[in-house]
Amino acid sequence: MKLSKIMHVGSVVVGLIGVVVFIKTLGVPSDEMVFGITKFDALLCTAILFLIAIWGQIGTIHHMMLEKNGEWI
Repeated sequence: MKLSKIMHVGSVVVGLIGVVVFIKTLGVPSDEMVFGITKFDALLCTAILFLIAIWGQIGTIHHMMLEKNGEWI
């Protein structure tokens, strides 16, 4: 399997986890805990997960361009 496909699947999984955490966080009142942490910390974790997913997709595009030219890292 190509590295770009593995990176794509990984970033999609991270993005989906971020969406699930975000939806779960929205359903909780402001003073309560989500997954054992405060709502604010859960929202920060969601933002970080989204940034990781975006960065993974950018890396996937880069690797696809390298594979297209026959270069391997």
